[in-house]
Amino acid sequence: MSLSQLNYRIRPGGPWQRLLPGVYLTVTGTPTQDQRDMAALLYSGKYCIITGTAALRRHSIQVDPTDFVDVLVPTACRTAAHGYVRLHRTSRWPPTVACHKGIEFAMVPRAAIDAARGLYDRREVRALLAAVVQQQRCTIQQLAAELGSSRLKHSAIVRAVLAEVAGGIMSAPEGDLMDLVNRARLPQPMYNVRLYAGDKFLAKPDAWWPKFGVAGEVDSREWHFAPADWDHTMKRSDKMTAAGIRVLHFTPYRLRHEPGEVIATLRQALSHGSPVPGIRAEQR
Repeated sequence: MSLSQLNYRIRPGGPWQRLLPGVYLTVTGTPTQDQRDMAALLYSGKYCIITGTAALRRHSIQVDPTDFVDVLVPTACRTAAHGYVRLHRTSRWPPTVACHKGIEFAMVPRAAIDAARGLYDRREVRALLAAVVQQQRCTIQQLAAELGSSRLKHSAIVRAVLAEVAGGIMSAPEGDLMDLVNRARLPQPMYNVRLYAGDKFLAKPDAWWPKFGVAGEVDSREWHFAPADWDHTMKRSDKMTAAGIRVLHFTPYRLRHEPGEVIATLRQALSHGSPVPGIRAEQR
């Protein structure tokens, strides 16, 4: 097809549109996500796969949306990033890839680590990695193995957040609570442990101070996937209260915008707390 023929088809009001240099969509209208992803691969060249947030989306994992598509390419690739396509040259090629509708993309552990290393905010890294683990799409061990001994950009932050998730932090707001506890030098709680009254399971609070009989809950519909999950949070709070546990509720807004009040509330509750007989905790 000659250049004049191409220009005629992509003219204003024409039947085609150019998505990227050398890549044309032969229909009008807004491109679908599949079309954008395929265009990114066609533009990037041979032996390339989608990674990062775009790959997580293709695995049907709920993560914050982004306009960019991250693509892994061989180190010898001479193509330059353009538009919404970000290229990542690598010599550490994934041994296994996923494929759907002809679009190849990284498996969950590699995609999650690549996405996390592209973030600048520790809180965003927490939210992403906790979401992947909480949705049971891969394990902490798989993420740690994928990160390995990497010294690439932001790998130190990712490694620190993985340690937090391994310690029980399952969302960005829970990480905010942990930061406040550390900042105020309060006694360290256990995060997301299972509480039992004898052999009967009670609840799995976000934070638990066994020496003080205090549980902390981060309440937000944003961090629950269905109304039933929110109702379950309220019911478990009632069970803990009935067992003699003092339950403190904090919203993500308070954790971020009223940290002084949250710290004061925690300090007061812990100063008047004491162990609750018959309550034991299990970390799983």
